Amino acid sequence: MNIKLNKLNKTIVKCKKCPRLTNFIRKISKEKRKQNLNDRYWGKPVPGFGNNHAKILILGLAPAAHGGTRTGRAFTGDRSGDFLFRCLFKAKISNQALSTDLNDGLKLKSTYVTNILKCVPPGDKPNNRELSNCSKYFDIEISNLKKLNTIVTLGKVSFDNCVKFFKKNYHLQSKLKFKHGKCYKLPNGINLISCYHPSPRNVNTKLISEKMMITLFKKVKNISTI
Repeated sequence: MNIKLNKLNKTIVKCKKCPRLTNFIRKISKEKRKQNLNDRYWGKPVPGFGNNHAKILILGLAPAAHGGTRTGRAFTGDRSGDFLFRCLFKAKISNQALSTDLNDGLKLKSTYVTNILKCVPPGDKPNNRELSNCSKYFDIEISNLKKLNTIVTLGKVSFDNCVKFFKKNYHLQSKLKFKHGKCYKLPNGINLISCYHPSPRNVNTKLISEKMMITLFKKVKNISTI
């Protein structure tokens, strides 16, 4: 068990550094979607989860308003997450094809899932101060995943912000461009792989398919040797 990582997650859940985000989460939790009127929302920052000895880190930008913010787990309880975990299951990274809640028995093979921003921002657009506040948590996550060798960013915004983080904290000099399936080597030796976001829009327009996502995660498994 990684004590430091578990302690970090408890700190994240209690975080109220960004008043705009705290107020937005409270608003979402009260003004629920029609299909979630009877649900009790998590209504707090969403920490990372998975295997504390992970070689692979799956990285999004922020929790979904009625997904992670409702369930308390990243990429859980929304259609993007349904697609992602179906593909992870078929790539033999997840023990089940669906992530529904914190007590559903989900286990990941040498993989940790988190977001750069732990709170959902209005319009999915965080400001620089919010990103800066949360970057400290992301830095601690990376530092405590001692076996980490591969980061998969879901979507261009996640990729761009991850690159920005490594430029600021790890002196990344190269100019990296988002391209699905492209692999870059970061200054600390970690592989950075860009992936289209598994959003319903990208799936419906066939920008990303199950076959493409499964192929990518099989590639990730080979690179990270799990």
